[in-house]
Amino acid sequence: MLVHRATACLIAAAVVAAGCSSGSRPTPIGQSPHPTPTAPSTTPTAAAVADWPTYHGSNSRSGIASGPVLSKLRVAASVQLDAAAYAQPIVAVGLVIVATENDTVYGIHPASHTIAWRTHLATATRRSDLPCGNIDPSGITGTPAYDGSTESVFVVTESGDAHHTLVALDTRSGAVKWRRNLDVLGNRDRHAEQQRGALLVQNGRVYVPFGGRFGDCGNYVGYLASVAVNGSGAVSTYAVPTAREGGMWAPPGPVVGSDGDVYVASGNGAETGGNYDGSDSVIRLTAALRKVALFAPATWPQDNADDLDLGSMSPAVVADKLVIAGKRGTVYLLSSSLGGVGGQLATLSGCAAYGGAVVTTNVVVLPCNDGLRALAVTGDRMHWLWSAGGITGSPIVCRNVVYAFDGASLAELSLGGQELHRVHVGNVTRFTTPVPVGDSIVVATTSHVVFVTGS
Repeated sequence: MLVHRATACLIAAAVVAAGCSSGSRPTPIGQSPHPTPTAPSTTPTAAAVADWPTYHGSNSRSGIASGPVLSKLRVAASVQLDAAAYAQPIVAVGLVIVATENDTVYGIHPASHTIAWRTHLATATRRSDLPCGNIDPSGITGTPAYDGSTESVFVVTESGDAHHTLVALDTRSGAVKWRRNLDVLGNRDRHAEQQRGALLVQNGRVYVPFGGRFGDCGNYVGYLASVAVNGSGAVSTYAVPTAREGGMWAPPGPVVGSDGDVYVASGNGAETGGNYDGSDSVIRLTAALRKVALFAPATWPQDNADDLDLGSMSPAVVADKLVIAGKRGTVYLLSSSLGGVGGQLATLSGCAAYGGAVVTTNVVVLPCNDGLRALAVTGDRMHWLWSAGGITGSPIVCRNVVYAFDGASLAELSLGGQELHRVHVGNVTRFTTPVPVGDSIVVATTSHVVFVTGS
């Protein structure tokens, strides 16, 4: 995805002061199926590095940071990766954590731009061995998540014959703590499934969403799995009760609402008339993955038939309400009770959204397919504030400044949507977003981790 703008910032979730020494360019590691952590680097990290432990920095996926605000953007350093990074980087224990499609995870010092550790977990699955898809190889796609209680980073690898495995790594050393198989739906084909949405740590558990591959081939269904952060116990699941599809694939993954429950969006399902099948929806789940509420547009039959579902975006939490906008171009305002089929509080046309929104107070900045759009939520109503055409990805906001990808560039925008600066960073995918790290913005591209500073 790409990144854009927003409004006033309230929540601090920033990161370290980053130095400007030249970047390390490690030799890409091989395809060994065994975990191979490098020895931790002795290079010290900068002091007082704040965590950005999950997609958009918080379990509500707000995308708000206390800094930095840069000017006259420039690339300070880059670190070469062994494959493309689709996942957003995260920050924990003073390190920038980056995962690649080669099933490799890196811990990088943000001050010196050097590698602290690198762990190759498995042999990634080749596109030629899959029924459809557009990622090759297919390794770690979903954004990792960090758990402070165990100092673990969680990733999901796809490897070998399309096996999906949740792996817990020691954040300081990169050593593997444990692994759990997540191919737990016995009546489905794991070759058709892909783990694309961000992971979530909440309630002492890791939540992992699953959807299908590009092309929507094969016998898959969207489901959310959860495992205890220590790796023990059974794998819990909630699966969309449709015959096929209903994928949970939006890059932000599951979202925690103001009530503490988990909300997830599902894509188009198999039913296009008759009885509603639970797809094209926002689903509210308890910590134990029991469904307590659901919303679906009244247009769900046509949405399912024409691939115009809600599954392309995760819900945005606005106080005790939610905003969701899928592929159709309609924005829905929901209560936490969701309201069932056709139970929205309000609708607004004008945004087919793909990715994760930014929320600051009552303003939501949406990543629409024709550019960013900001809307205000007032009571049970919404109205548009501004648009920034052409920048179409998922935004973050640092104080009153927006950072977003526009093609191969990182753009900096003012609060009103005016572009201030931009810098070329290289090719990025629609799944990743910029990450604030002290005086830098960190970008994961299809070949490097790039550190952008101001001059």
